[in-house]
Amino acid sequence: MTGRLPFDPKRMSDARPKPAPTGGDRPLRVSELAARIEDAVRQGLPQRVRVVGEVSGAVERTHWYFNAKDADAVIACVMFASAARKGGTKPENGREYVLSGRVEYYAKGGKVSFLVDRLEPVGEGALDAAFRALCEEIRSLGWFDPARKKALPTFPRRVAVVTSASGAALQDVLNTMARRCPAVGVLVVDVRVQGERASDEIAGAIRGVSENRDRLGVDAMIVTRGGGSKEDLWSFNERVVAQAIVESSIPIVAAIGHETDTTIAELVADERASTPTQAAMRLTPDRAELNRQVVAAAQRLKVGLLRGVSHERERLRAASRHPLFKDPSWLLERAGMSVRGVSARLTSMATDRLMKAQRRVDGASIRHERVSPSGVVGRSKARLGAAEARFRVGMAGAVREASLRLLGAERQLESVGPRSVLGRGYSWTRTKDGRLVRSVADVSPGGQIRTQVLDGVIDSVVGQPGDQSGNDLRERIVVSPRSRSRSSAKDASQLGLFPGGQGT
Repeated sequence: MTGRLPFDPKRMSDARPKPAPTGGDRPLRVSELAARIEDAVRQGLPQRVRVVGEVSGAVERTHWYFNAKDADAVIACVMFASAARKGGTKPENGREYVLSGRVEYYAKGGKVSFLVDRLEPVGEGALDAAFRALCEEIRSLGWFDPARKKALPTFPRRVAVVTSASGAALQDVLNTMARRCPAVGVLVVDVRVQGERASDEIAGAIRGVSENRDRLGVDAMIVTRGGGSKEDLWSFNERVVAQAIVESSIPIVAAIGHETDTTIAELVADERASTPTQAAMRLTPDRAELNRQVVAAAQRLKVGLLRGVSHERERLRAASRHPLFKDPSWLLERAGMSVRGVSARLTSMATDRLMKAQRRVDGASIRHERVSPSGVVGRSKARLGAAEARFRVGMAGAVREASLRLLGAERQLESVGPRSVLGRGYSWTRTKDGRLVRSVADVSPGGQIRTQVLDGVIDSVVGQPGDQSGNDLRERIVVSPRSRSRSSAKDASQLGLFPGGQGT
């Protein structure tokens, strides 16, 4: 960045035309009088004025408007918004302040105003009060929190130095960095470090370097200046500078004034250094130390390489003594044994797997046979044949047993049947209508009866009681052609003669 030329009041010139001298009693125009008043204010007062007065009528709009007064006079004051933001102290009615600024005459309004850029309360140390107030505000924002601060790079490619190009602090930084490590590049950003608008220049430089860090190749930043009074260092206590440091994407080391001085810029920076030299040392590696580290690393590398070469040499010697290199067939024999062993294991495994698979197949065949339709039908037929054979055997036995029982029953029936009874001399008699005669009361004289004997039927007519002549008795003996049939047994059963009978 280009440096600034020092301020030279002799080079200042008034661009406006000087009012023409009036002659005689010619009246002045209003603009001519206003120009003379403005010249009188400009030439009769210094560039900056410090005034002690009591504030009254304070009004806060975009800018601050108020009056400064004492017992004998009042002057209108204006504090623009840019100055109000940096001032940190709001004017309070009835309180006395030291006002710093310049006097201007506004011709169009016909008004003389005191343009204030700094307020200092009287009685308690204005700068100290402003410093404490801004510290409290920044602390509430968390800008002092160590967890927020960024780590410094170990070996930065390039360091930006934000300071005055004509100050001794810059020379201390440059000399220290050149002595410690010339490989680290330096970017000097020339700014005003005290006076009006110095804080805006410092904040703008910090933001510019941060926003263009990649293009500039900057990895860290030093914000510094030499010693001075509290007023001289005040630009580094402005809120705008503190905010620029906090918002920077590049780590910042701040070294402001002497070791005993403390500014807000140092408190919010990522690291504070007591002097510009210490700040340069903090960001620049020590060349001598780096050389020692390189030498030590080279020595360790050399020792490691020698040890590795020795180790590998021993391995090579051991390998050369291996039987493989003396008798290569030994390796082939080992490989053959290994192959044969593997082949035997594979054969055994294959045989075992085949046997297991065959067992699974057999089991599956058995299970399939059990559930297949042909197997089920075959087994059902076998069970049915066995059941049929058992049934036939059982039926044959049952038939024989039933035949024997029937033959016995028939013989028993024959022994107690009607014919047997008739054969023993018994008979039975029935009426014409087939009723069995069990008593003389069952017949009446003249009634026809039929008597069944063994070999036939005798038809008779019942006579009168007491008739012994038998003259009127007519009998007819008829031999039944079915005398040997089983109907007689049926007739005997129907007549109630089975198993017994009644004689005639």
